[in-house]
Amino acid sequence: MNRIIGLKQFELTRGSLIKFMQTLDSETADKQPEGFNNTIRWHIGHVLSAAELFMFGKEFKHLPSEYPSLFGNGTKPSEWNTEGPSLEELMSQLQEQAQRIKVIPEESFEKKLSEPFLGLETVGELYGMMLYHEADHIGQIKAMKRIVEAKKVTE
Repeated sequence: MNRIIGLKQFELTRGSLIKFMQTLDSETADKQPEGFNNTIRWHIGHVLSAAELFMFGKEFKHLPSEYPSLFGNGTKPSEWNTEGPSLEELMSQLQEQAQRIKVIPEESFEKKLSEPFLGLETVGELYGMMLYHEADHIGQIKAMKRIVEAKKVTE
């Protein structure tokens, strides 16, 4: 993937998520619509945590160590033993993470992974996966918000 094209795509995708978050309130973010396993807040934390894993590995040096247990695959807010981070915390962490991702040296994207992940073999391929993953979840959270807001009108 051309680094400049990928960076533009990342700026558009992450910018879209942050702009969307500015339209949210905690009540909407924490409502779990029927037919969904998670909440909007969970999806936002999941995007943040997955991007950290894809681009920086399992150490989670820049995010709270409990994020994988809150936002990892198969986790659910209904099973949390804690309140979880606020929308403001998540937004700040998404912005800070974006800055760290933007300064990853271009040559790093050609590096081979120590072992393939989901059939991906380089850091650049992981970057492409991160972009796809983030965009996919943005679509889900936008749909969830519409469902939650429509339900509020009928109640």
